Amino acid sequence: MLNKTWNIYLSGEIHSDWRDQIMEGSNAINLPVKFSGPVTDHDASDLCGVKILGEEKNQFWQDRKGAGINAIRTSNLISCADIVVVRFGEKFKQWNAAFDAGYAAALNKSLIILHAEDNNHALKEVDAAANATARTPEQVVKILEYVING
Repeated sequence: MLNKTWNIYLSGEIHSDWRDQIMEGSNAINLPVKFSGPVTDHDASDLCGVKILGEEKNQFWQDRKGAGINAIRTSNLISCADIVVVRFGEKFKQWNAAFDAGYAAALNKSLIILHAEDNNHALKEVDAAANATARTPEQVVKILEYVING
């Protein structure tokens, strides 16, 4: 697959530098990749709907406006991705990450799940839908290197 730039969508947990580790590791070995992902500024993501479309008194409708606008970005970028990497962190439940993994699987996208062994049981169905389950960002980079370079 020479002369191809691979589109990699990085979904999930936003409280650690796992995205940076994957991007830096991929750049260090000159992988022909382009990365995309969700808006990772929590407040910007949560409040985009009311900032653009107007305030809401009810939290449900505030969240609904933001989710709808964020879904435009997410669904388009996942649809364009060659590979989707979904990270489940330790600190919070990432329901949106599970949704992204399911959406990617439904689109038959190549899917790499990234999480600690402590989450094996909770994520067994997600892992079953994935092509690979990695434990570290370094393993994700190695998977990308193998897939791209053989």
